[in-house]
Amino acid sequence: MSETKPPALQYRFDGPEDAPVLILGPSLGTTWHMWDRQVPELVKQWRVFRFDLPGHGGAHAYPVGSVGDLTDRLLATLDQFGVQRFGYAGCALGGAVGMELALRHPERLASLALIAASPRFGTADEFRQRGVIVRTNGLDPIARMSPERWFTSGFAAAQPAITDWAVQMVRTTDPGCYIAACEALAAFDVRADLASVGVPTLVLVGSDDQVTGPAEARTLVAGIPDARLAVVPGASHLVPVEQPAAVTDLLVRHFSTAWQPAFDSSTGQTAIPAAPLKPVLTAAPPQPVPIAEIAPAVPDPHTAVRPDPYDAGIKVRREVLGDAHVDRALAQADEFSGDFQEFITRYAWGEIWDRPGLDRRSRSCVTLTALVAGGHLDELAFHTRAALRNGLTPSEIKEVLLQAAVYCGVPAANSAFKVAQQVIREETTPTE
Repeated sequence: MSETKPPALQYRFDGPEDAPVLILGPSLGTTWHMWDRQVPELVKQWRVFRFDLPGHGGAHAYPVGSVGDLTDRLLATLDQFGVQRFGYAGCALGGAVGMELALRHPERLASLALIAASPRFGTADEFRQRGVIVRTNGLDPIARMSPERWFTSGFAAAQPAITDWAVQMVRTTDPGCYIAACEALAAFDVRADLASVGVPTLVLVGSDDQVTGPAEARTLVAGIPDARLAVVPGASHLVPVEQPAAVTDLLVRHFSTAWQPAFDSSTGQTAIPAAPLKPVLTAAPPQPVPIAEIAPAVPDPHTAVRPDPYDAGIKVRREVLGDAHVDRALAQADEFSGDFQEFITRYAWGEIWDRPGLDRRSRSCVTLTALVAGGHLDELAFHTRAALRNGLTPSEIKEVLLQAAVYCGVPAANSAFKVAQQVIREETTPTE
């Protein structure tokens, strides 16, 4: 059987072939050109490797399922050239890849710089909401709002060409890949793992970054052993574009002085991380052989204790309905209603929604139809939001309600259309 390899990323090398490799990772919605102003200085010491995210900058549209998936694709691309060890600087989503490298592949990483990064980017609800907007309206609304998220107002006004470049860069991104990257960021959370980052780390942030600002940077510095913080004044989220000279200087100083060697020069031996210690089990003293043994009972699969589905249920419930909705429902639970909240989490979400027989889009279609039939308009409202998060478009929801009109009755569908129309308007209108 042939092993399926992850597809390679779109990439480019700059600098001398015999120099150590330094990788620059882009943020969501950008291309490798966001690093153009850093490259001339960096190539004096390093062979610079830049890559595009899937569907960005004309790259093949192979969506990523997670930050780990993107990291695997990066490593597969580097493996083609025999690049085993490297320094890495990443911005935002590119920074998430850097954290994944440090945590899952530390043997490959010599030094790390995290720019406009966070151990958790906003909330899962925010990124899934952005996916709903893109799925409904395309990338144009996101593209038009990008300059105010990425740059300070003074820079955007003074640099109209760069502002236009930013808008076009997002607008030409593949929507499916953008949505998949949003889902990857929604699921990314390494707050509990930061203490395991063992490579020299620079955390760099713009002072005016409203997306992942100084507060998130300080969380990284507090969690990563011996990490250093650099705050660049007069810069927002895309600090390498807005303050290129300051960022270049900080990167040069960091990677020049904090490059962890792959081998011990005094012995010439490669440093390999020690395997975790395992307890040594001593042999038990011989026991007398019994004259007769009673065979252990074979567990009956029909009476075996099943794992509690609550944990799976709460995870699925949050992914489908959103953290805000679930937090609100659990906060409102008291001694009277708490058992019911536990019941629906365990059985509706852990037993039924988590079954593999139907995907979540199909389950949303079934659920919407059943709620129309029962006239449950309050539930229809938040399950319409859930359907959008599960990948249904407004047009597909309309078709579900039209189908329900035939089999559940026009009056029921009429009320359902009013509820769904309001929810869709709220969920798919970009926030300025």
